[in-house]
Amino acid sequence: MHNNIVFVGSKFNYNKSLRSYIIREIEQKAGVIDSISYFRELDNRILLHLENTLTVENNLFIVTTKNNFSTVGKFLSTVTSDNQVLQDEMLIPSQCVIYENNSYLLHYEGSHINVIAAEEGRQLPPVLIEHESKSAHIHIFDEELESAQLLLAPLAQTYEVTLTFTPLIEGWIFLTIVSRKFGNISKFIGSTKTLLSNHVIAASNIAAYLIDTLASHQKKLTFAESCTGGLLAAFLTRHSGASTAYDGSLITYSNALKSNWLAVDDAMLERHGAVSAEVVNEMSEGALNVSYADYAVSVSGIAGPEGGSAEKPVGTVFIGVRSKEKSQTQELHLSGDRNYIQEQSVLHAIKMLLLLDRTLFFPKS
Repeated sequence: MHNNIVFVGSKFNYNKSLRSYIIREIEQKAGVIDSISYFRELDNRILLHLENTLTVENNLFIVTTKNNFSTVGKFLSTVTSDNQVLQDEMLIPSQCVIYENNSYLLHYEGSHINVIAAEEGRQLPPVLIEHESKSAHIHIFDEELESAQLLLAPLAQTYEVTLTFTPLIEGWIFLTIVSRKFGNISKFIGSTKTLLSNHVIAASNIAAYLIDTLASHQKKLTFAESCTGGLLAAFLTRHSGASTAYDGSLITYSNALKSNWLAVDDAMLERHGAVSAEVVNEMSEGALNVSYADYAVSVSGIAGPEGGSAEKPVGTVFIGVRSKEKSQTQELHLSGDRNYIQEQSVLHAIKMLLLLDRTLFFPKS
């Protein structure tokens, strides 16, 4: 079954934080979203869209404003040849099987329709459609896509699972595993870890895994960020429990703060420039020293669209990772707009951190 969201109301187009929150909540309960559609208030095209969508089996989430809640019910009643009734001060189609405050579930010809009234600043009403298929996710590092596909295809057949490979950045593949009727996901994952030892992290959420692993070993992590402007910190702290592995970090955009806060040598900045392997190396060292953490990650680059040169074009990013025992730096040349370059930089930084200490982050079973 495909999961489809229909937003009804202009505010869902413009209130990005509300929209993102709703999508996260639905995905957490029902799984990956396959399509998203947007309609303004009282748009009669909704009727045609519903008629087309409900001709095949789908999970359909209609998220609307409170003012349009009963209007959406009227549209649904028209499509399903039903009528609305008053239940708990809500006008909803009479054939609803489950309803709670500002949320109801309707079944129609193999489709499941959950209508939800969402308001800004409020908790989302209950999502009433749950994920039905058995699935899991793992992360594969330092493997080429084609190589991973060839290696895992026989295992997928043996354990009757379907695989979807999603490259996130070079050297990082997000693998979705879905069980067929008699599939065995856990045995597939176990065999994958044996086949690709030191390359597989069997967790769906890499930030949560990073937090849990560091916390369980009583380790701490810090960042020294320039071009990413705090995105590394946000990557970690958007997850509960981050404080167990993270005390804080420094965003040092200017050379003055790189020097004053992180003790980056002024002569080094003058000679090599802020965007250089030498500077990110000193940034990670300074972050480790000032925080007394066990691991530090530093990033400096040119996210654009201005600021590039022939020697260091837009997309040039240097990343440094460091533990108390060793350190590494890497030069990247990324493409895309400013935000995409920043987001890629974060993923590369996290990948480098994980690969810096394989013993900790890729333990043998």
